[in-house]
Amino acid sequence: MSEKPSWMEEIEKLALEAATAEGCLLYDVEFVGAGKFRTLRLFIDKEDGSVSIDDCSNVSKALNVFLDADEELIPGGPYNLEVSTPGLERQLSKPWHFKKAVGKLVYVKTSTALESLGVTDKKWKAAKTVEDVIASADDEAVRFLINDVEIKIPYAMIEKAKVLFEVTKGQKK
Repeated sequence: MSEKPSWMEEIEKLALEAATAEGCLLYDVEFVGAGKFRTLRLFIDKEDGSVSIDDCSNVSKALNVFLDADEELIPGGPYNLEVSTPGLERQLSKPWHFKKAVGKLVYVKTSTALESLGVTDKKWKAAKTVEDVIASADDEAVRFLINDVEIKIPYAMIEKAKVLFEVTKGQKK
């Protein structure tokens, strides 16, 4: 992972303050694009997942107060600000994201084969991806239990992870 610029760390602090003040959790922050197509994106959540359009609007307004106070905080000129939820197939990047996703179907891609993590089962040792339900998660790793095979993946070994949307029988599409 690349190191974040110091101004982005300051943005995250301000975004956390704005989200918390509005009763939301700051899920993630990203800055994308180039030139006049640059966008600062905040993803917010709530403990119960009930983020509304009003929550997004209120967090946007609260963060704008901070950003307007220091117009030089984000270098490079104009940008757009977007505030939304992380969505159904949300990216997982922090330990608390994985903890909140326990019991959900997820996709995880690792930087090395699972054999390097101590997995000896022939079916899994060469694999670099897991798509299954999270059994548990702590501050160091996420754990899966697949057909009596335990797979424990430290967060430092994860390149990409996201929750997968499931349609269950009887549920409308």
